[in-house]
Amino acid sequence: MDILIKDTPALLYEDNGGMRITETNICIRGRTIISVGDIPEGFAPKKTIGGSGFLAIPGLINCHTHSYMSVFRNLADDLTFNEWLFERIMPREDMLTNEDGYRGAMLSCAEMIKTGTTCFMDMHMFKNMTAAAADQTGMRVVLSRGLVGSDRSDEGGLRRLDDTLSEMKQWSINPRFGFMIAPHAIYTCGEDYLRYCTEKAKETGLGMHIHLSESPKEIKDCKKAHDGMTPVEYLESIGFFDVKTCAAHCVQCRESDIEILRKHDVNVIHNPKSNLKLANGIAPIPDMQKAGINICMGTDSQASNNSLNMFSEMNFAALIHKGANKDAQAVSARDVLRFATVNGAKALGLNVGEIAAGKLADIVLIDTERPEFYPRNDLISALVYSANGTEVDTVVIDGEIVLENGRLTLADEEEIYANAQKITEKF
Repeated sequence: MDILIKDTPALLYEDNGGMRITETNICIRGRTIISVGDIPEGFAPKKTIGGSGFLAIPGLINCHTHSYMSVFRNLADDLTFNEWLFERIMPREDMLTNEDGYRGAMLSCAEMIKTGTTCFMDMHMFKNMTAAAADQTGMRVVLSRGLVGSDRSDEGGLRRLDDTLSEMKQWSINPRFGFMIAPHAIYTCGEDYLRYCTEKAKETGLGMHIHLSESPKEIKDCKKAHDGMTPVEYLESIGFFDVKTCAAHCVQCRESDIEILRKHDVNVIHNPKSNLKLANGIAPIPDMQKAGINICMGTDSQASNNSLNMFSEMNFAALIHKGANKDAQAVSARDVLRFATVNGAKALGLNVGEIAAGKLADIVLIDTERPEFYPRNDLISALVYSANGTEVDTVVIDGEIVLENGRLTLADEEEIYANAQKITEKF
């Protein structure tokens, strides 16, 4: 469907890396933005959205989620990382069915769309379930089945990797879907299995998605097991970074680790709220920025966040580094907006993240007729320091309206909520 978003202020990126808000027209034909500015001659939209009272922004990109884990929200709070993961979360994961995985992913997709996220990269554990949820709700997704295995002969590890490849075969027909190989972490995957995953990534042309340098215990155990090497040094030593890598967390990184990440063009996924909640620390994002590393944003799961709201995540990211570094300019509002849009698109290799001609039409309309947007001093700052996500009114993904007047258009919200609630009865 051809769509015209008419006379609306829009967040636009400039060639010099800056950004501005300009009142403009956005013309969408099929899946693609064909014009920003003048309306092309002969363009006859089937849908016109009046832009008065709205702000158009690029759809937000959440580069690290576990969407099935929405059903664990508020079930394992105020715990140490090891107790949270190994004693509370993993045992409950064993209780979930495939249908539970689908229903959890549906809840996550609803939450993301309603707070302005149009694309996410999911590390999941239920074959086809995240894919089915994203397909149903109209979301853009990069699928990555979480992998655990000891070596290349581990039957469970091989089955999980086969899930990744068979999902790609089944769902690659959907133009909104991408794929990565996702070994969970160095402490859940043996060296030979990590090498095998790397070989498969090279063979298939897929990138890698991994948790890396998240907790102090991970660092301590790695150094003990691998001749004093940090997790970053260990992965480099086995050739893991020979393929495109998206590394979630990277909290416990020292200067030499940052240089390795820079050298191999590793994309770092910043998850500030999860890292704070689990007391794992604060990633050295300002130092990584100075090194030229591509920083993108993720929320992690609702079990450790406890939301998928990227407005909240951007707010935390802009604030914590100011406090931690005692520098009010450490990470700016404009920095985190780029983390959550163009940088995320770069990390995932997608033609999104900007409102510009030739980009795929992933656009969010923010209702600015709200008290938090007055007075109109600086709308870019307002997106990070004032907005809370409830202002999202309309969401377009791949040229299709998936949220209108704050309501999902492709799925029944009340049914999603009821199905998620049923799952928790078993806990």
